[in-house]
Amino acid sequence: MEHPLIVGVDGSEPSLRALDWAVDEADRQAVPLRIVHASSWEWYEGREPSFGINRALVRAQADRVVADATERAHCRSSSVKVTSQTLDEDPAAALIRESRQASGVLVGSRGRGKLAGLLLGSVSLSVAAHAQCPVVVVRGEAANLGGSHRRVVVGIDEAADARPALDFAVRCAQRRGATLDVVHAWRCPAHEAPERPRAADAADTHQERAERAAEEALGGLARTHSAVPVHRRVVEGSPRAALLDAAATADLLVVGARRRAGQVGMQLGSVNHAVLHHAACPVAVVPHA
Repeated sequence: MEHPLIVGVDGSEPSLRALDWAVDEADRQAVPLRIVHASSWEWYEGREPSFGINRALVRAQADRVVADATERAHCRSSSVKVTSQTLDEDPAAALIRESRQASGVLVGSRGRGKLAGLLLGSVSLSVAAHAQCPVVVVRGEAANLGGSHRRVVVGIDEAADARPALDFAVRCAQRRGATLDVVHAWRCPAHEAPERPRAADAADTHQERAERAAEEALGGLARTHSAVPVHRRVVEGSPRAALLDAAATADLLVVGARRRAGQVGMQLGSVNHAVLHHAACPVAVVPHA
């Protein structure tokens, strides 16, 4: 069964940019695109609930949002099969549920509610934290949305956890005819406690260990995707700073996120939170067990 890409829309400019990005991605992957709008979207991100809601008016507005989005998608690409759905429920919950039968979920960086000035909307953050498939939060300026850099960046940590994000990133690079930049940041523990003495070769030891970890994570990638140029960057410093710096001239930043069964709350980590709020380009969060 061919799973579609799903894009959440609410009529806001960020969601329309996500829609355009989703259409282009569905075209590249040759998969269907499903447009989803949850009719409670507007008050989910900060508006107080009203007991006097005109449900017919809300439904009519929701239908207009979906119809306009569908027309926009067809105008952008005639080759992508587009379907749409309006749901009268919590938008984050709807998209998380839909992620179980999707190849990917795409959302804008902010919504339409009173808290739209936030760097990242609550719906986007919740979906990125809990979806069962890769989630792309489409953010950044036009220069980082058009694919002009021909560069995909992926951040890796432990080799055992890196494979899902690496596989996703190399496929994205291959479809775009882009290079893949693999970033692995490390920190020497002595740097975090400057009052403690450090052996002269301590940093070299940590650098070598980080190089080995990156090499292990990349094992076999050149054989299976030899057509994709891969650049490895092992740097000392904060993973957050390294990834944000690399994303400044990238078309896509890919990070992994561990999903722990039964765990309540956000499942992203501080680095993923940082890049989702501050990256200059779209960010893909790839879950792994």
